[in-house]
Amino acid sequence: MQDIMQLGGVHFWGTVLIGILAGWLAHKVMGGRGGLIWNLIIGLVGSWIGFFAADKLGVHLGEIFHGWFWGNLVVSAAGAIVLLFLLRIVRGR
Repeated sequence: MQDIMQLGGVHFWGTVLIGILAGWLAHKVMGGRGGLIWNLIIGLVGSWIGFFAADKLGVHLGEIFHGWFWGNLVVSAAGAIVLLFLLRIVRGR
């Protein structure tokens, strides 16, 4: 259970904060509106996509950004943007 509640070494509340911010950033970049819960969902799912892609590409933002917040936010927001892009393709918009 402990592993499920972590994201890149961040515990539950850090994950929630980063998820909300990543979802909000993704909506700002891609356009559209989303409330707090929708931003959280997009941010959390996007963070899994972002961390999977970063791992496969060998990207380690911890080497660029010191601390956990900024690297995790960048990866999570990038994943959330990809997720919104894919959702728009599926929806046909």
